[in-house]
Amino acid sequence: MLPESYVNTMKELLGEEEAAKYFESFDKTPFAGMRINTLKTDVDEFLKMSPYELRPVPWTRKGFYYNNSDKPAKHPFYYAGLYYLQEPSAMVPASILPVNPSDKVLDLCAAPGGKTTELGAKLNRSGLLVSNDISPSRAKALLKNVEICGIPNAIVTNEATYSLAKHFSCFFDKILVDAPCSGEGMFRKDNSIIKNYEQYGTAYYNNIQKEIILYAADMLRPGGDMVYSTCTFSPLEDEQLITYLINERPCMSISHIVLDNGIDANDDDYPLDFGRPQWSDGDETLKECARLWPHKLEGEGHFAVLLHKSEDAPYTAPAIGQTKTRADKLDETFLEFIKKINIDFDRDRFLVQGTKIYYLPEGKPDMKGIRIMRNGLFMGEVKTKRFEPSQALASSLRADEFDNVLSLGADDDRVIRYLKGETIEADDEKLANGYVLVCVEGKSLGFAKNNNGSLKNKYLPGWRWM
Repeated sequence: MLPESYVNTMKELLGEEEAAKYFESFDKTPFAGMRINTLKTDVDEFLKMSPYELRPVPWTRKGFYYNNSDKPAKHPFYYAGLYYLQEPSAMVPASILPVNPSDKVLDLCAAPGGKTTELGAKLNRSGLLVSNDISPSRAKALLKNVEICGIPNAIVTNEATYSLAKHFSCFFDKILVDAPCSGEGMFRKDNSIIKNYEQYGTAYYNNIQKEIILYAADMLRPGGDMVYSTCTFSPLEDEQLITYLINERPCMSISHIVLDNGIDANDDDYPLDFGRPQWSDGDETLKECARLWPHKLEGEGHFAVLLHKSEDAPYTAPAIGQTKTRADKLDETFLEFIKKINIDFDRDRFLVQGTKIYYLPEGKPDMKGIRIMRNGLFMGEVKTKRFEPSQALASSLRADEFDNVLSLGADDDRVIRYLKGETIEADDEKLANGYVLVCVEGKSLGFAKNNNGSLKNKYLPGWRWM
């Protein structure tokens, strides 16, 4: 049952007639969505191979609805990272942030990774992506999603916002803040959110949001762009929060939104509702905010706004230096292994930490004092007289980037057996002994080690098909 105070607030905001339609939407079944991961496939290619009946999400070209009876998390394509399962409304924030290749991007409240994985796809293996979450347990889930989606240029951190702000003043080109919120847009989907709302309300989260958004603005370089979003309908956490930001940081302004499928907010077929200036200080630019309502579209609801920092904003140099990599300490077995990879690695970007080797994103700064869960692409580990490549490396590779590949059809029973951790057989005479990149329909799953047609499984145990 919805809290009485919440019901009364929504009636006051929307009026009796529209509020009635809003509350009627709670009787509808939530919509299931997936976003295509363009690091692994493109939209047209996936639609040709998709085993599901899909309908386009109107506000992003990569998003699709699937039937609730389908089980896309139990398909090899999910394990290959070809798509990310995401509530359709939640696809908006990352889709409207104008990320360019080689940008330095921060996803500040990133777990479990739905928005981060889209930002990584937009960067297309270039630049730097810092994905942060303050919760250690949630950051672990974030890391898995970053790796299964094949993002090689992400640093996953587990820090409070103020700690990051100490290091990264005016550093990032683009920032996404999907802020902790009261979660009104999740009431229909998860009843436990209602209990959390009754305990904390909106003011509790508004105080957190005020702190986060100011630190985020300070980490944005002059001329940079930032998206702020929530899954709540509360004006206190949405339009009023943006008014607070602009008052505290006059260098920040609201930008016009163009969806990634080319639809402009001024077009008649723009699928999203507008911000409500009357719910804040009356500033007409608040109309440029995007609101998604569950009674007006097929989704749970969201709020998002694109913000810009002026070119002449005050600049404070970041308190960071360059990472020292110890590239001269690279093991010979590792150097021999990477000859099998058809990528032109920059040797100076390899980082050796004990027995583990990482490949750092371009321009990766020194982050001493910050809790880091993953320092770029984990290449693997040097053991006694051998190098063992990682699952993260396998997930990041494309079939044409490794010299020894076994590609199986999605209906080949060896795919499921491989994902379960079993040894599989291969009768391909062209397959050399040693490490093999196992793929499904040409998309990487993981490594195996071939010995005359018997492939010893190297798929990460914690990721296996259950």
